[in-house]
Amino acid sequence: MLAFLLRRLAQGAIVMLTVAFLAFMLFQYVGDPVTHLLGQDATPEQREQLRADLGLDQPFALQFVRFVGNAVRGEFGLSLRQGRRVSTLIAERLPATLELAGVAALLALAVGLPLGVIAALKRGTALAQALMAFSLLGVSLPTFLIGILLILVFSVGLGWLPSFGRGDVVQLGPWSTGLLTLDGWRHLVLPAVTLAIFQLALIQRLVRAEMLEVLRTDYIRFARARGLSQRAVHFRHALKNTLVPVITVTGLQLGSLIAFAIITETVFQWPGMGLLFIQAVSFADVPVMAAYLCLIALIFVLINLVVDLLYAVVDPRLRVERAAAAH
Repeated sequence: MLAFLLRRLAQGAIVMLTVAFLAFMLFQYVGDPVTHLLGQDATPEQREQLRADLGLDQPFALQFVRFVGNAVRGEFGLSLRQGRRVSTLIAERLPATLELAGVAALLALAVGLPLGVIAALKRGTALAQALMAFSLLGVSLPTFLIGILLILVFSVGLGWLPSFGRGDVVQLGPWSTGLLTLDGWRHLVLPAVTLAIFQLALIQRLVRAEMLEVLRTDYIRFARARGLSQRAVHFRHALKNTLVPVITVTGLQLGSLIAFAIITETVFQWPGMGLLFIQAVSFADVPVMAAYLCLIALIFVLINLVVDLLYAVVDPRLRVERAAAAH
């Protein structure tokens, strides 16, 4: 297990270096930070002085090494748009994005998993067909359209829920959360449901397909022949073996929820990293864009590592195979 963990960490380090190089290239080919900071009226002497202060007059390789060193410490310089440290901006926006993505992921799992099981066990019934129609609709509709429809119905039509913003938040040290206030929950409902629907439908369809496949295997027939109850067969044996691919997809989708919450945050003006990234792209704020890319890559690497470790917990056969390979 230790060798497996070290191998995964080495692969993650390679991925992060690759993403760091791509993020660093933004500084080379997207705009000129000197022009953004000084404006068009600056003298050549002022430009050269600032370029020297920023280290832009140094060789390419040395600039990249310094960029990686600063990135490891979480430093990406100053935002060209706001004139504040990028690490401070990310720290302010990260809680909102993690809160939104976390609630959306829990909602997708809590609803998609049982709906997938029901669709598999009730195969051929009107209920199963209705669930599959819902899942098809969920994976087909664009996220921005779902968000607009929810706003139209629940904010404009019924007036039950707010349509933008994060609401009242509570500051817990450097961390802010709206989960401890009623107004925060009211603002969270619509964006969380919007972000969760696609993942929910995907998990439902995956669980149904894997459950039907597992129910046709020999060991399920053997379990039934032993006289085990349907509940034991379905939930103790079939569902457990269905979870391995579900963990894979769910882990990757959790990273996607964080990375691609941009559309949802834009529709609902949710003050998270996605909205910050959209504003940075429109202004060519390269330090913020680079920091966002590196942070999202780190989140994906960590999630994949956790998913790989969970495999061994869910499926003991993987532990045996790794032990045999190591021996």
